[in-house]
Amino acid sequence: MTGEFEGLEELVNVARSVIGNSYSPYSRFRVASVVRDVKGRIYHGVNVENASYGLTVCAERVAIFTAVANGARHIRELLVASETDEPVPPCGACLQVISEFGDDETIIYMVSLRSGKAVKKRLSELMPHRFTKKELEAGK
Repeated sequence: MTGEFEGLEELVNVARSVIGNSYSPYSRFRVASVVRDVKGRIYHGVNVENASYGLTVCAERVAIFTAVANGARHIRELLVASETDEPVPPCGACLQVISEFGDDETIIYMVSLRSGKAVKKRLSELMPHRFTKKELEAGK
């Protein structure tokens, strides 16, 4: 799995080490995410569910918000790791948050920790038409 994509093995190892911290008593769908910023710093997160389902937070956003809380402002790579047979993509809300701190070339890895399958996409491939700061500035 990880030999295909340079730098992926380190991110997968971090995801494996934290996925057990997922708080997912309702869905039992554990997800870990790992972010590498442009300075090479690594941050991680897991999904955190809530009995009020709308308050659940995806692993990707937890990882990104942790990065931001530690001073990161630009994401170079993001990994989404699940225990499903096939890799899963970030949801639309997470893609929008990735868009806030990434750019067209931000790499998103989707990895199945069960099967070892991995997919690599650029943000521009997963979300080609994003709402960005440019739209806000154009509206002024």
